[in-house]
Amino acid sequence: MCPKINFGLFQHPYRKDFLPRGSGIVTRRPLILQLVNSKAEYAEFLHCKGRKFVDFDEVRLEIEAETERITGSNKGISPVPINLRVYSPNVLNLTLIDLPGMTNVAVGDQPTDIEFQIRNMLLQFIFRETCLILAVTPAKSNLTNSDALKISKEVDPQGLRTIGVMTKLDLMDEGTDARDILENKLLPLRRGYIGVVNRSQKDIDGRKDIRAALDAERKFFLSHPAYRHIAERMGTPYLQKTLNQQLTNHIRDTLPALRSKLQSQLLSLEKEVDEYKNFKPDDPARKTKALLQMVQQFGVDFEKRIEGSSNQVDTLELSGGARINRIFHERFPFELVKVEFDEKELRREISYAIKNIHGVRQEHTDTCTLVSGASFTQLLISYITRAGSFSPLSSQL
Repeated sequence: MCPKINFGLFQHPYRKDFLPRGSGIVTRRPLILQLVNSKAEYAEFLHCKGRKFVDFDEVRLEIEAETERITGSNKGISPVPINLRVYSPNVLNLTLIDLPGMTNVAVGDQPTDIEFQIRNMLLQFIFRETCLILAVTPAKSNLTNSDALKISKEVDPQGLRTIGVMTKLDLMDEGTDARDILENKLLPLRRGYIGVVNRSQKDIDGRKDIRAALDAERKFFLSHPAYRHIAERMGTPYLQKTLNQQLTNHIRDTLPALRSKLQSQLLSLEKEVDEYKNFKPDDPARKTKALLQMVQQFGVDFEKRIEGSSNQVDTLELSGGARINRIFHERFPFELVKVEFDEKELRREISYAIKNIHGVRQEHTDTCTLVSGASFTQLLISYITRAGSFSPLSSQL
């Protein structure tokens, strides 16, 4: 799984030139590419069920058409993926996801928040612990400013799931090289960096064969003084082999936790299925249970609204507990001072309330100086109701 992969990285392993290339943002929808080792060589799209593509020029045209079907023809983007499966004897079993590269300026029909949308699209895929991140950075750019590494660090701060890939090594200024990066000395990653050399746009326009490009890449690493000592760990074939091996190891390491999670979900679903095996809509017991569940859920939802912990937050006006809180702190004190009462009558009612609350336990009531909570609540409700102060307050709730 990768935040951004150059199209050349996809095509080199199976020596077929079928993925779109061009300037600007070419990948405008996620491309889920599944490589399957097979004697036959063909491609299938999920949206074209039952159709096998043996002409890989048609595969490229179908990718472009399917992209434009959702995004339009003027650089729009969409998070809806294109699913492509390629069968070939020249590939290892591997699944990759090509995602749009980060961009800061909207062009064409792209939304003004294009950077935010692409960022969310990337995070949607790479946050999963079961995925490896292939962070691709051009060798000519400053590694510390790499968008791919920056966003990878957000979800993988220890660099445990990230593989760095350096491209365009052949285009670096004379006298400069990426040796420290490829030797994992600068911004080290646990899984290290791999350098590749892709075909240039001139090579593509000139229809340079991919096999010839692989031979040229191999020759470049073997002949370059800064890379010849690590040439066996560089290049597109080594990248493919490493991805296959590390993805297998990663799946093996994460499989126990994934199995446990799936088993827990399975048990939960089986329990739910058992409850519906003998389902009878007219069963009084089931109706009663359903009613109780709804009442309980209503109580939970009501409590959340009062406490302010509900998932639904009103941004237009005060509601729920916030509204009650405002009324009792701002309106209630003013209403309370309007209440008129006879102190002598109030003392008499308090005395009766205390005695009635105590019932037959009257021996200590004459010496009692504190009003019980129950007595106070009853007296308060009585006076609020009598004074009519409750009505204007309740109309605001």
